[in-house]
Amino acid sequence: MDTSSTMLELGTPFPHFELPDFNGTPFDSAGVQAPGILVIFLCPHCPFVRHIRRALARMTREYQAKGLAIVGINSNDIDQYPMDGPEGMKQEAEDAGYVFPYLLDRDQSVARLYRAACTPDFFLFDHDGNLAYRGQFDGSRPRNNVPVTGADLRAAADAVLGGRSPSADQRASMGCNIKWKPGNEPEYFAPRSF
Repeated sequence: MDTSSTMLELGTPFPHFELPDFNGTPFDSAGVQAPGILVIFLCPHCPFVRHIRRALARMTREYQAKGLAIVGINSNDIDQYPMDGPEGMKQEAEDAGYVFPYLLDRDQSVARLYRAACTPDFFLFDHDGNLAYRGQFDGSRPRNNVPVTGADLRAAADAVLGGRSPSADQRASMGCNIKWKPGNEPEYFAPRSF
């Protein structure tokens, strides 16, 4: 089911979290020291993620080299979607070429903190820890024949790394809905069918 980002309010303070990566190694966001941090909600099986993942891997490697901290989070219910479990995440990271920490949000609490709704869902925080961008990677979607460039997210990251605010004209990310555990759907979750 196609779902849009909730477009969390710009200026929202960075919600800290502690999660394990797909190998079980703990990651604490409080230890991140960077001029900005990008949090990406994604998962192995989503066709929207699969559509952009090679370009996303290139973009994240490039911007990590420029000093941007980047972390991926999978919040899907792995009991119902076992392909999104640690082994699937590890394989996805290898296939796509992700070099950022890729974390598992088993209880979905971090997705709820961020009001994440879809995969992929992007949240870029500035050097002051305030949300500067939440929107799409670019205008490409599976089957729409628009090239995958990452233009929207790249422009926002360039602004943050340059000490500027990204344009407030931001388009919602679109993707598969986060696969919530039964009864765990947050009040803001409202999937749309197209």
